[in-house]
Amino acid sequence: MDILPTAEGQVRPITKLEIEQQQEVWQAAVQVAGGKIPSGRIVKDVVQRIMERTKVPNTYRVGEVCQILPKDNPDLRGKGGCWAIVSHVGEFSCTVKTWNGEVTVGVQHLKSFNYLPDECQQIQQICDRISRMYSSELEESVQRFLESLGKLNRAYLTSLEGKLLSVLESEIPLDNEISNYT
Repeated sequence: MDILPTAEGQVRPITKLEIEQQQEVWQAAVQVAGGKIPSGRIVKDVVQRIMERTKVPNTYRVGEVCQILPKDNPDLRGKGGCWAIVSHVGEFSCTVKTWNGEVTVGVQHLKSFNYLPDECQQIQQICDRISRMYSSELEESVQRFLESLGKLNRAYLTSLEGKLLSVLESEIPLDNEISNYT
């Protein structure tokens, strides 16, 4: 007797696979679930194992600027569209530096911006400037401005953005201790 999916969440993880792979994943997920209808999480885990087994080598390079694609990874929420600078290359993942810290991301959650080396260096400088200042102690409006710079889809700041960032750098102590100005 064939065990068939009963919910969209069980099918969604396999939609990007070839038909033969879809059948293989479903049968493997049924086995993992002990011969019962597998949860969406089980199906997703089986898909991930197959993708890692058949994946082409990681082609990202340290210093490369990529975009984070959260897809269905809850750990990457809020980082969608953010540029990220590759700081370490693993077999199936990269550690990337963003405007507010480092995170390890599977290569399926990255897309290269294909920037030239000079543009990658510019983004690295912008990232370093933002990272030095960013803190949860900042006013919300300042945090949002720094976040918006961290999500730009270009390798440069406009003249006005650069001036505003310079003003913030002159006003925010480097140790991120915010004093009350009266």
